[in-house]
Amino acid sequence: MASRRGKRSGRLERLERRAAKPAFDPCPPGQIGGSYKPLSDTDLRRIYDTALDLLEKLGVGEVPARLQKDLLAIGAIDDGKGRFLFPPALVEEAIDQAARTFVLHGRDPDRSIEVGGNKVYFGTGGAAVQTLDMESGLYRPSTLKDLHDLTRLQDTLANVSWYTRCCVATDVPDNFDLDVNTVFALLKNTTKPTATSFTLAEHVGPIVEMLDIAAGGPGAFAKRPFMKAHISPVISPMRYGEDAVDVVYECIRHNIPMSCITAAQAGATAPATLAGFLAQSLAETLASLLMVHAIQPGFPMVFSNWPLVIDLRTGAFSGGSGETAVLNAASAQLSNWLGLPSGVACSMTDAKAIDAQYGMEKGITSMAAGLAGGNLIYESSGMTASLLGVSFEAFVLDDEMHSHTYRALRGIEVSEDNLGFDAICDAVLGEGHFLGGQHTFAAMERDYFYPSLADREEPRTWAKKGAPDAWSRAKERAQEILKDHQPQYLSEEQEQEIRARFNILHP
Repeated sequence: MASRRGKRSGRLERLERRAAKPAFDPCPPGQIGGSYKPLSDTDLRRIYDTALDLLEKLGVGEVPARLQKDLLAIGAIDDGKGRFLFPPALVEEAIDQAARTFVLHGRDPDRSIEVGGNKVYFGTGGAAVQTLDMESGLYRPSTLKDLHDLTRLQDTLANVSWYTRCCVATDVPDNFDLDVNTVFALLKNTTKPTATSFTLAEHVGPIVEMLDIAAGGPGAFAKRPFMKAHISPVISPMRYGEDAVDVVYECIRHNIPMSCITAAQAGATAPATLAGFLAQSLAETLASLLMVHAIQPGFPMVFSNWPLVIDLRTGAFSGGSGETAVLNAASAQLSNWLGLPSGVACSMTDAKAIDAQYGMEKGITSMAAGLAGGNLIYESSGMTASLLGVSFEAFVLDDEMHSHTYRALRGIEVSEDNLGFDAICDAVLGEGHFLGGQHTFAAMERDYFYPSLADREEPRTWAKKGAPDAWSRAKERAQEILKDHQPQYLSEEQEQEIRARFNILHP
């Protein structure tokens, strides 16, 4: 028994050392983006003006009756042909009164983040119906156990700044049970800011009761909401979706912040030209903002304008493309130009395996979104197979990738000391190198990130260790975390009360 305890203690100590931040963290989340600007000032204005024209002259169709009254009350126009038109002055009023920044609370206050400005945070998203099995290396249907395990895994990853369900529990057929058990998995396994989706508006109230239990009592969640809602109230092209609009009303009633997501597809539900796509997608996301403005001006909403791309030869989704990279970067630039909290979707590889395609596609798309200043970069961790799949190994690899991206965003600090005139003179006139110098030691932790998964050894050493690849190293890390990280974020009393009131299916 003593031997087993010793081994377990050693693993825990290794995990704690890996999770511990250095004295100076060279690449924390929340770095400043915005240096990559794929659109000129003239481009921004022309796209925005076209979006205003679309809203004023074409408008949005299929407006639910409840929303019609609220839109008319703020100055929208019913054209008598089933579409509602929005004068430019009304659109600009909604933008001016929108929430510019707000806090996404974690149940642990130290894990809260502020959304807005040019701060960049990577997080999750997605609704993968398949999980890359760590044992077989093949995909299988995602389960509720996968959702619990993935939530536990990401809870240890510093660069996943907020967490929403990344897979659908396909073994839970009832929609209400699915929504309930999804939220329970988040409550049980993480204290980061979280997000979920609601299939129907009538699911919101009961789930808020569950959130109140975790928050400390009736009404407690609304005072400090630690979960936001992912909703797509506008369906491309240019129409509202009644069920999603109903969810918006309920979320505002219960003070649940929202990401209102537009997810048009270039060449399918939006123009194939990139400029035309951006104009329509911007108009649709502004239509979501106008809806929120009509219900409660200034209510916290992430302006989640997600450009998605398909392969026009086959119709297949293409999440890892260069077009995805530049479109999402442009979307972030547009949202930030308007002063709205921006949400984009990147790091969505089309690769099925953890291979070169995986790394290339994730790297270029996530770096572009970060450099452009996307406030919340969704889908950025764990997603594979064009969003159909999720991978445990991908989560830990992506976390390390985000550190490199944050380090690039941090840039170069130019100061008298950093320029190193005296250090250069001392090296040239002394030892002839900089190894071991105080100037080097000072820079070592301050300016450099040291990955724990990437291989930097010389070939013979790598061969002696069995020539491991990134997939195998990530698998070992993920298995170690899942073995040792067993969080207890609900008290026994809280969990018992939730289980007594809801059909919780996880043992």
